[in-house]
Amino acid sequence: MASSVARDGSPSRGRSTSPRPRIPDENLESSLMDGLPDSRQLQAFGRKVTATAGSLIGAEGVAQTYQTALGELHRELRRPMIQRSVFSFAQTSPREIVRSRISVPEIQQRALAFVPDDLLSNIPEDNNEYSLFQGFQATIPDEPSTIKKPGKKHNARGQRLIGGDLEDEQDSKLPPSMQRLKNQKNSMSHQLEMMGVRKRMCVAEIHEIDNKISNLNTMRKMVLDRLGGLEMEESELEQDLLGVDNDIEDLQEELDDAAALAPKEDSSRPTTAESEAVSETFMSESIYQKMGSPKTKGRARKPVRRQSMRVLHEHLESGSKIKELPAHADIITAMDFDAPWGTLVTASLDDTVRVWDLDAGRCIGMLEGHLSSVRCLQVEDSIVATGSMDATIRLWDLSRAEYAPQDNRVNKRDGEEEEEDGLAFENSADAPPAPPPTIMQDVPLFTLESHVDEITALHFKGDTLVSGSADKTLRQWDLVKGRCVQTLDVLWAAAQAQATATTQTSSEWRPTGRVMDASADFVGAIQVFDAALACGTADGMVRLWDLRSGQVHRSLVGHTGPVTALQFDDVHLVTGSADRSIRIWDLRTGSIHDAYAYDHPVTSMMFDARRIVSAAGESVVKVYDKTDGRHWSCGPGVGADEDDNTSHSMIERVRIKDGYLVEGRKDGTVGVWSC
Repeated sequence: MASSVARDGSPSRGRSTSPRPRIPDENLESSLMDGLPDSRQLQAFGRKVTATAGSLIGAEGVAQTYQTALGELHRELRRPMIQRSVFSFAQTSPREIVRSRISVPEIQQRALAFVPDDLLSNIPEDNNEYSLFQGFQATIPDEPSTIKKPGKKHNARGQRLIGGDLEDEQDSKLPPSMQRLKNQKNSMSHQLEMMGVRKRMCVAEIHEIDNKISNLNTMRKMVLDRLGGLEMEESELEQDLLGVDNDIEDLQEELDDAAALAPKEDSSRPTTAESEAVSETFMSESIYQKMGSPKTKGRARKPVRRQSMRVLHEHLESGSKIKELPAHADIITAMDFDAPWGTLVTASLDDTVRVWDLDAGRCIGMLEGHLSSVRCLQVEDSIVATGSMDATIRLWDLSRAEYAPQDNRVNKRDGEEEEEDGLAFENSADAPPAPPPTIMQDVPLFTLESHVDEITALHFKGDTLVSGSADKTLRQWDLVKGRCVQTLDVLWAAAQAQATATTQTSSEWRPTGRVMDASADFVGAIQVFDAALACGTADGMVRLWDLRSGQVHRSLVGHTGPVTALQFDDVHLVTGSADRSIRIWDLRTGSIHDAYAYDHPVTSMMFDARRIVSAAGESVVKVYDKTDGRHWSCGPGVGADEDDNTSHSMIERVRIKDGYLVEGRKDGTVGVWSC
């Protein structure tokens, strides 16, 4: 072997001169540790643990060993590779740690196998009597081949295992007729068993559907609550919007006043063009309309007029109670409202007429001016017409009402002393109720005075108002001029119809021979549309008038008692009477289209697009659904049995619009229902 010479000149003995790869410093420790036997590693680790434990418990003779172990540990921690590992571990998220420890297929399997607690709580109980295979087998239609006993060719081994050979041998000895009857018995037993399985399956499916319906009803109630909350927020937002509008109007008034005073304060003489511009601005009609009176400026506010329609009552269950208002202290004699959740006006024998906010459920004002009780009224948009026992008709414009703060009497203004009248009530219940938070002095429009007896019925459409009175006359009023333009004598019209009926030979006009009820209102109900007028009187007649000629166009004969309510649309006329019946007339032919009766006289009636509601001397409202011909009851007396000690007052007046029902009772209470 050839010898090689080292770098220092001395020959090398048997050593190779090929270059050897150099191990990096950061991998040297790991390479050495990998080469150590397991026993040496365990011994070194054991010494470190023993030294650490001895130092912690204060043992003697281990302090130097502990310091040495800590020094070795610090040297190892100073290595770049270990520092990088510790830093990388600190920056790693738990999700990355899981992904590094668990494979992707295992993670996917765990995700698919995970079931949340809410699903685990809804697992149905496994109380089925039949298995899944038995249910599947019961759904397969019976075939003759499956009903008959299996043949030996494909089931011979099974028959041998369960004793089939013995049965076959016994069946072979029977006559064919007996064997056929046994097969028929087995087939019927199999069918009976399968029918039992199907019945249980149907019962289980019914229970499942019931659970789904219950869950859907719960979800529907939650959505209804959410809808009610949204409509309340909508109402509050409209009130805030109204407040901003009032602030804008107040600020505009201040700017207009400042613009009007600016030419007087300016020492410099304006030009002719500027003077004309200022004059036109100040005297223009729009600015003049915006100027408010100093008495109400900055203190009064316009009433809230809803810009959006409430639809909550349309989705409530029919017959659901919405609210109840203790309106009056005596019988409700008349009531009407403009729209669902809008403004309600009620009149009572306690000689008061109150205005209610159905959305807030509170009284917002009183209409004062009549000398006696109001017998009839109508609300159309913001216009209210009231007819009283004092023989006068008054018209009111609720849009002129102004809201005032409720605490004007309590809160003191800046620089003013609180006014005291020296009167106080020790018990707050003895104090009179606070006045409504609405200023109504600008609400009255004008008074119509021409009748000589109490007003019992009225109706207005557009600029025409027709009233009926106990003086046995109908009067037509022009609301633009505010005066009576025509008087119709009902007795004269009845006499003319009677004379015409006696002279005609046709059976179309026959004398009724009825005697008028003295206790009933002579004019029970009227409705006007353009020149057409329908009037129901105490003799049970319904007369259709032509206001252009002042003559009766047609008389509808059918009721045997005073007519107390009527209403017509394009095709039908619906009338209610004290003879305990409601009749639906066809206006095209004058014949009765439908009729039905109740147990007591009908005192009030109204219909909308779908339902006819009536008050018939009970504590419930009688409802007739025109679409499906169904009769049902709605009101406080629904579900009350005869043994119940709770007494419900009789309902006297009903009004309905778009499924929103309002009823007034004898005790002065007003109820609102979804119909």
